Amino acid sequence: MASGKSLIGKKLSAVMEYDFIDLDDYIEQNENKTITDIFSDKGEIYFRKAEHLFLKEILSQEKNMVLALGGGTPCYHNNMKTILENQDVVSVYLNVPLSEIVNRLKNEKESRPIVSHISKDEDLFEIVGKHLFERSHFYRQANFIIQANSSPEAIVKEIVLNLF
Repeated sequence: MASGKSLIGKKLSAVMEYDFIDLDDYIEQNENKTITDIFSDKGEIYFRKAEHLFLKEILSQEKNMVLALGGGTPCYHNNMKTILENQDVVSVYLNVPLSEIVNRLKNEKESRPIVSHISKDEDLFEIVGKHLFERSHFYRQANFIIQANSSPEAIVKEIVLNLF
């Protein structure tokens, strides 16, 4: 969440001349609802099942692409296993310091169902830290871990250097 997956993904896809897909955007287009509306209308369980099905659908496509996942995607329905078992997939974890994630989220909470209800900065820090702690087991299984606290261009360069 707020690690820059979409921004970095778009820049990486341009450098590599690959298609770019943001999984959350793909879900919204196919469900004809925003992620926030899906969460509020149908709940997180429905969302996570749909997310899993759409992930598998995208991974089955035979084209070069950069795919930006949602922050929770690797943690549900054996999605990380699905990603790692696909020999055509290289996974990258953008590791951003907690304090930086919280600063980014302060300005975009309304569009983030998991944190939209949090009003105090201290509570945001605690909840995001808890999520990172719970999810780190899945994130750390990625093929590459990039310390993503530099410029987007430097991050993209580091990813490309790791790929080749």
